[in-house]
Amino acid sequence: MAAIRLLDRPLASYYLVLGATLLLTMLGLVMVLSASSIRALREYEDTFYFLDKQALWVAIGLPLLWIASRLPVSFYRALAYPLLLGTIVLLVLVLVPGIGHEVNRNRNWLIITDSIRIQPAEFAKLAIVIWGADLVARKHRLKLLTQWRHLFVPLVPVVALILALVLLGNDLGTAVILVSVLLALLWFAGTPIRFFALLVTGTAVAVTYFISIDQERTSRLTGFRDPFADVLDTGYQAGQGLYALASGGLFGVGLGASRQKWGALPEAHTDFIFAILGEELGLVGTLVVLVLLAALAYGGLRIALRTSDTFIRLAAAGVTSWLMVQAVINIGAVLGLLPIAGLPLPLVSYGGSALLPSLFGIGMLLAFARAEPGARAALAARGPGRLRRLAARLSPTRLSPTRPGR
Repeated sequence: MAAIRLLDRPLASYYLVLGATLLLTMLGLVMVLSASSIRALREYEDTFYFLDKQALWVAIGLPLLWIASRLPVSFYRALAYPLLLGTIVLLVLVLVPGIGHEVNRNRNWLIITDSIRIQPAEFAKLAIVIWGADLVARKHRLKLLTQWRHLFVPLVPVVALILALVLLGNDLGTAVILVSVLLALLWFAGTPIRFFALLVTGTAVAVTYFISIDQERTSRLTGFRDPFADVLDTGYQAGQGLYALASGGLFGVGLGASRQKWGALPEAHTDFIFAILGEELGLVGTLVVLVLLAALAYGGLRIALRTSDTFIRLAAAGVTSWLMVQAVINIGAVLGLLPIAGLPLPLVSYGGSALLPSLFGIGMLLAFARAEPGARAALAARGPGRLRRLAARLSPTRLSPTRPGR
């Protein structure tokens, strides 16, 4: 009953999303240090190499989240087209020889400096959420969504263009997330079931085709059900991940005591960080992560369902779907329930290109939570924030003495 009363408070959505985000981000820093320390020492002679870079991204991302949470809804709608066009330009540049960079057979990186690389496909997720929500909201206001062509055009063709650019870089995992964002936008826009089912069927056929034309993807799809059938080849990473989880037990082997991170488990600090977390913190640690992700999902959907603004509903649903589908695919791959897609665990895995758009998207969720009628009234009742009150006390007009005769 106490929990229900807490959820009835005006700012419950805000604090639910913010608390889950901060806890996952801080846990991510701890696990990045633990999972990457051996590789960092071996390759860079610095145990804290990956932690230092991740801490820098967090130091940039958290202020970005705070700024995003204070921006008005009109700003996000104005950002829609510049963000979309900028993302498409970056995705094209990735495919240009000498500019784009390939990692693990995926050509999806741009090198800014020797130590800074960005992955434009990660920003495409945010771009589709904001632009798609703005587009559908405009058509809803004009009462055009009753016609199926206005529901799908130009939303589906533009997303198809972005998907084509991403797939040319061989990044099927990110393409699946982009499709999930599109489906979330269409679902919350009220797409009729027959059209939605047709789009889902077409997506499934397309994914099956792209898997079938690549031998490595095919082996992942057929091998994830029993990685130990070929544990030295196609099932190696999945098998090592399961070894890590199995050795963790209920409470884990202890923070920093993982054995799989010594080189047995590939991508231990990125795609398979959940396996290291399970090994070191056990079942209890993995359940904590799942509870925090569930809290973030509940908060995001609560924001989407409590608003009467079409743009807010669609954008909140899009961000929440993007993060949760990606988390499910990542964790499902580690548990052996889904094929390995090469996707990071949101807010926890190493990588600034994934972290910054995620934190900005969550900051947008927080801005929407602050815009709820009850939340707006609660914030107004509080008066100016602490920083504003402090600035008012220290302002020159308050500090300077009043002159006689004035």
